[in-house]
Amino acid sequence: MTRENPNIIVTGTPGVGKTSHCELLSQTTGLKHLSINQLVKERGCHEGWDEEYKCWIVNEDELLDSIEDELKAGGYIVDWHACDLFPRSWIDLVVVLRTNSSNLYDRLQTRHYPEKKLQENIDSEIMEVLLEEARSSYAEEVVVELQSNQIEDIDTNVERIEAWVKSWKTNNT
Repeated sequence: MTRENPNIIVTGTPGVGKTSHCELLSQTTGLKHLSINQLVKERGCHEGWDEEYKCWIVNEDELLDSIEDELKAGGYIVDWHACDLFPRSWIDLVVVLRTNSSNLYDRLQTRHYPEKKLQENIDSEIMEVLLEEARSSYAEEVVVELQSNQIEDIDTNVERIEAWVKSWKTNNT
């Protein structure tokens, strides 16, 4: 099946601005914002609550089964901290948002992350874990790294992704 609209993953360490980017992108492109965190809760794609990390334990197989038809149809912005579980054929662009560690620390502290979870996320950002995950899971031309240090970066990044969407539609429909 040929898609009329692309699928984009916006990924990165928690606190880099994924949801803010996705919400604005959805408004400006007409693509649907698919928040995986919200979907996991709503559709029950989890194996329970992790008390230590204060998050759902995602059942990836159930998650993929739950969103397969939607993503195969196209037109989604996937908002999640991981990208390697999504089949390459479903994804047209992977945006990895990055921020400096002091910004990230402040953002995660504001969210009241447990210290262990906060430190693991800071380490993940410093070690470029999610960027490397994206690069090892998708073709080089599909992965783009964007900075999200200041509020102004959101507008700049969204404009860049909007231009990519327009180009994709011109070349694929």
